[in-house]
Amino acid sequence: MVQEFVKTYVEAVVKVLPDGQKRPLIIVFESRKKYAIDRVRRVTRACATKVGGTGIRYTVEILGTTTFLFEDDEGRWFVEARADAICE
Repeated sequence: MVQEFVKTYVEAVVKVLPDGQKRPLIIVFESRKKYAIDRVRRVTRACATKVGGTGIRYTVEILGTTTFLFEDDEGRWFVEARADAICE
Protein backbone atom coordinates (compact mmCIF):
# COMPACT_ATOMS: atom_id res chain seq x y z
CA MET A 1 0.00 0.00 0.00
CA VAL A 2 1.33 3.43 -0.96
CA GLN A 3 1.33 6.02 1.81
CA GLU A 4 -0.07 9.42 0.96
CA PHE A 5 1.36 12.61 2.42
CA VAL A 6 -0.07 16.10 2.81
CA LYS A 7 1.61 19.44 3.38
CA THR A 8 0.70 20.34 6.96
CA TYR A 9 1.52 23.79 8.28
CA VAL A 10 2.61 23.77 11.91
CA GLU A 11 3.47 26.23 14.63
CA ALA A 12 7.20 26.23 15.36
CA VAL A 13 9.04 27.42 18.43
CA VAL A 14 12.36 28.64 17.07
CA LYS A 15 15.51 29.93 18.72
CA VAL A 16 17.35 32.59 16.70
CA LEU A 17 21.07 32.63 17.41
CA PRO A 18 23.16 35.84 17.48
CA ASP A 19 24.55 35.04 14.01
CA GLY A 20 21.00 34.81 12.60
CA GLN A 21 20.80 31.02 12.37
CA LYS A 22 17.43 29.51 13.30
CA ARG A 23 17.11 26.39 15.41
CA PRO A 24 13.61 24.90 15.70
CA LEU A 25 12.93 23.55 19.19
CA ILE A 26 9.29 22.41 19.13
CA ILE A 27 6.61 21.83 16.50
CA VAL A 28 2.91 22.09 17.35
CA PHE A 29 0.15 20.66 15.18
CA GLU A 30 -3.37 22.16 14.91
CA SER A 31 -4.53 19.51 17.35
CA ARG A 32 -2.15 21.20 19.85
CA LYS A 33 -0.03 18.05 19.94
CA LYS A 34 3.57 19.12 20.60
CA TYR A 35 6.81 17.43 19.60
CA ALA A 36 10.17 18.49 20.98
CA ILE A 37 12.98 18.45 18.45
CA ASP A 38 15.81 16.47 19.99
CA ARG A 39 18.42 17.36 17.40
CA VAL A 40 18.88 19.31 14.18
CA ARG A 41 21.07 17.18 11.93
CA ARG A 42 21.25 19.29 8.77
CA VAL A 43 19.97 22.55 7.27
CA THR A 44 19.79 23.03 3.51
CA ARG A 45 17.61 24.56 0.78
CA ALA A 46 15.58 21.74 -0.73
CA CYS A 47 12.28 20.61 -2.23
CA ALA A 48 9.56 18.82 -0.31
CA THR A 49 9.47 15.83 -2.62
CA LYS A 50 6.39 14.17 -1.08
CA VAL A 51 4.08 17.23 -1.04
CA GLY A 52 5.66 19.88 -3.25
CA GLY A 53 7.09 23.24 -2.36
CA THR A 54 10.57 24.46 -1.53
CA GLY A 55 12.33 26.20 1.28
CA ILE A 56 14.86 25.61 3.99
CA ARG A 57 14.75 21.95 4.96
CA TYR A 58 15.70 21.05 8.51
CA THR A 59 16.56 17.40 8.97
CA VAL A 60 15.50 16.86 12.57
CA GLU A 61 15.31 14.04 15.07
CA ILE A 62 12.11 13.67 17.10
CA LEU A 63 11.71 10.76 19.52
CA GLY A 64 14.49 8.86 17.76
CA THR A 65 12.98 9.29 14.29
CA THR A 66 14.59 11.41 11.58
CA THR A 67 12.17 13.59 9.63
CA PHE A 68 12.03 16.88 7.72
CA LEU A 69 10.71 20.26 8.83
CA PHE A 70 10.52 23.01 6.22
CA GLU A 71 10.47 26.79 6.42
CA ASP A 72 9.00 28.10 3.16
CA ASP A 73 9.98 31.33 1.45
CA GLU A 74 7.14 33.17 3.24
CA GLY A 75 8.41 32.16 6.70
CA ARG A 76 5.74 29.51 7.27
CA TRP A 77 6.68 26.10 8.69
CA PHE A 78 5.38 22.78 7.37
CA VAL A 79 5.94 19.04 7.50
CA GLU A 80 5.18 16.19 5.12
CA ALA A 81 2.54 14.47 7.28
CA ARG A 82 1.06 11.06 6.57
CA ALA A 83 -2.51 11.59 5.39
CA ASP A 84 -3.80 9.01 7.87
CA ALA A 85 -2.02 10.72 10.79
CA ILE A 86 -3.31 14.29 10.51
CA CYS A 87 -6.51 13.53 12.40
CA GLU A 88 -4.62 12.68 15.59
